[in-house]
Amino acid sequence: MDKERKLQVIRSSRRTISLEVKPDLTVVVRVPLRMRERDIQAFLREKADWIERTIEKLEKQTAEAQKDSLSMQELKQLADLALEKLPERVAYYASQVGVTYGRITIRNQRTRWGSCSSKGNLNFNCLLMLMPAEIQDYVVVHELCHRLEMNHSKAFWGRVEEILPDYKARRKWLKDHGAEIMARII
Repeated sequence: MDKERKLQVIRSSRRTISLEVKPDLTVVVRVPLRMRERDIQAFLREKADWIERTIEKLEKQTAEAQKDSLSMQELKQLADLALEKLPERVAYYASQVGVTYGRITIRNQRTRWGSCSSKGNLNFNCLLMLMPAEIQDYVVVHELCHRLEMNHSKAFWGRVEEILPDYKARRKWLKDHGAEIMARII
């Protein structure tokens, strides 16, 4: 690594070596218990370009997110809009899935798009309002299917697919774009 970076070496009973750059730009290298220090350093030198590119990408994403961060007023407006729009989508899809549900709550969360409690209460992230309608619908259907399967088993995904045959493309969109939307909450 060219520049002085925060480095964390984690030794465990693993067979392989892995590398990660955390959002705080800490470089984490996970290694087998008995791996020699010089082998770790050689690995880091070999991966130096990847580390620098990844750090630059994270720094750019952070700068963009800060520039586009949402104010408390904007978050409140998104929450109000979600409270207006999502209950009708939930009602529509609940009848298709064949389930009932309890209360619907809108939040501004940093890690989840939605959740479903064992009592049938649904929580949705207000940031869903920044996404295309088909992605909002995917999250709604995902949570409603948890009323039938409280896990992510093959049966669960089969139920999602019954309602949204193209759910994999919607899920991919969320994986590809979700982090940049989520980063707008500072």
